[in-house]
Amino acid sequence: MKKFFNTAGSVNQEAHYKIDPLQRWDNEEIFNLIEQRKYFILHAPRQTGKTSSLLALQEYLNNEGRYNCIYACEETV
Repeated sequence: MKKFFNTAGSVNQEAHYKIDPLQRWDNEEIFNLIEQRKYFILHAPRQTGKTSSLLALQEYLNNEGRYNCIYACEETV
């Protein structure tokens, strides 16, 4: 299947074009907040990569081995 730009839902790297989510923000600032056990909010307009960024951060932190991260979302029916 040829890659295309996704306009709905999470990005699948094999199927969709995408920018590396961990290059889109200030990693040092985010990692400092996590290290200090502080809360932070990821606020941006629709379809700007919030979910993709959080999933990439989750994978990165889990692979690093210092944290066990989960992603939970509410599905509406």
